[in-house]
Amino acid sequence: MAEWSWVAYTALEVLIAVACCLGNVLVVCAVCIGIRDSLREPTFCFLVSLAVADFLVGVAAVPLAVLLDGWVSVTPDMCLLLSCVVLVLTQASVLSLLAIAVDRYLRLHTPLRYKALATQKRSWMAVSVCWILSCLLGFTPLFGWRNYSSLASDSTNTSSPSLTSPPCTFLSVISLPFMVYFNFLGCVMAPLLVMTFLYIRIFWSLQGRLKESCPQAQASLLREKRLAFSLALVLILFAGCWIPLHLMNCLLLFCGPEAVTQGTLYTGR
Repeated sequence: MAEWSWVAYTALEVLIAVACCLGNVLVVCAVCIGIRDSLREPTFCFLVSLAVADFLVGVAAVPLAVLLDGWVSVTPDMCLLLSCVVLVLTQASVLSLLAIAVDRYLRLHTPLRYKALATQKRSWMAVSVCWILSCLLGFTPLFGWRNYSSLASDSTNTSSPSLTSPPCTFLSVISLPFMVYFNFLGCVMAPLLVMTFLYIRIFWSLQGRLKESCPQAQASLLREKRLAFSLALVLILFAGCWIPLHLMNCLLLFCGPEAVTQGTLYTGR
């Protein structure tokens, strides 16, 4: 990659990271300070979890994406660990979005049972489960599903004291089959399809209720519809940001390296 292109790419990533951090700090402040007793509501608990995950993406995942492009030389095991951190943080965002969608669906379709189920303690337990699952799913390559040959050859090459560790790149340690079959199809697309189904049901139900309800009840339903629309928009933006990169991974796996140019890969990131 040309030096000027790398500088432009790095500058853009820095701007994205700063915007991501500032935007999500504002979200957390708005929820925790601007809305009274907001953290008693499950939706806002999950929203804070999503904002924290996205803030960490800006703080850690975006800088690591730049570094894990062959610009740092670390041991293969450290390279694998840093790559897994990126997976954990993106997975936390996916599961937080899924928790929000499930929460809105239950609130609308089982309102009486929802009040008994959605206590503050259970909401934070659900947040904890999201993060624990994110760690288990994101750190899966540490337990074996990785580029064994790459790690083995790198370890052999660095066994000599006269040689430095090879450059660390994401796909040198993370297996493409893992990224496509497990991460994309299982951990990203499956939750996205579930969320899409839930939001379609939510909007369909709200539309029907608005037609049948009295004017007094319509105000509450319209607020619910606006909130659902905002949350669905967040989901669409998330999908628009991450799916192109996953589709490029699919092309790399099924069609080979010549299917995706380096410039296109950088654009997708």
